[in-house]
Amino acid sequence: MNPVGKGFLYEIKKNRILYLMCVPALIILIMFSYIPFAGVWMAFTDFNVVDGIFGSKFVGLDNFKYFFSANSMGWKVTYNTLYINFFSLILGIIIPVSIAIFINEIRHKAYKKIAQSMMFFPYFISWVVVGAILYGIFSTDVGVANQILKFFGADPISWYSEPKYWKWIIILSSVWKWSGYSSIIYMAAMANFDSSLYEAAKVDGASKLQQILHLTVPMLKPTIIVLSLLSIGRIFYGDFGMIYGIVGNNPVLVDEVTVIDTYVYQSMRTLGFSYSTAIGLFQSLMGLILITAANQSAKKINDGEGLF
Repeated sequence: MNPVGKGFLYEIKKNRILYLMCVPALIILIMFSYIPFAGVWMAFTDFNVVDGIFGSKFVGLDNFKYFFSANSMGWKVTYNTLYINFFSLILGIIIPVSIAIFINEIRHKAYKKIAQSMMFFPYFISWVVVGAILYGIFSTDVGVANQILKFFGADPISWYSEPKYWKWIIILSSVWKWSGYSSIIYMAAMANFDSSLYEAAKVDGASKLQQILHLTVPMLKPTIIVLSLLSIGRIFYGDFGMIYGIVGNNPVLVDEVTVIDTYVYQSMRTLGFSYSTAIGLFQSLMGLILITAANQSAKKINDGEGLF
């Protein structure tokens, strides 16, 4: 029987088992992604519990104006978020790709597995544990960093009283934690590369470095672009757990490393739900704009291929 023209009901009947399997995921998606959309209206109101979301006083763009006013930390936290995420993104591409290439070139299988496991291990460590490790490194009295400085005759640094260092401490901590996980993805991509290309390159006299630069890296380009696009989409989002796990509530450091996510949490406790909802909406809109622009740029350098 020709199914053409049978329409939607025929499709449902024919593949009913597949559609039934999608129902739980669809219910979860609707409950946690679409129904909460109604709460976005709070960003344009002066929300109070008695009047509810749609009964509260409408204030238009006042919450957004205050976020970018001189009395708010809006510009500061936006700068912190972009600074930390931008450099984390750049290093989060270079270092995992380098690790994946180096491990892929190891020929001793046992050593290769050990190296791969060691690189992947930080992914399983919570940010609270990372914070404890960093405290052991940068503690003023017994920290490893100050002991090294003393050994070379330099004055110790009171790291937890010096905000200027902590953006890069957080960036490097993030890269250290995620590089092993990302390198696994690149190694999986390299496992599908055509080995005959490398054999042909060897016959032509290409060195190992030339093979990496002219074969491995270009063939990794689509994977790099996809992972980069996924990261760019969240460049306005800070890792709440990372900031609080490393810095905590240290009042000396908090202004230097406060990102939008931690500011939303602080604002929700002090300035109310409407203001924090407005900041969250700003995050989402900027993320959408960035991922759309980045996707269009990626299509131009990746033969028309992007996320969408």
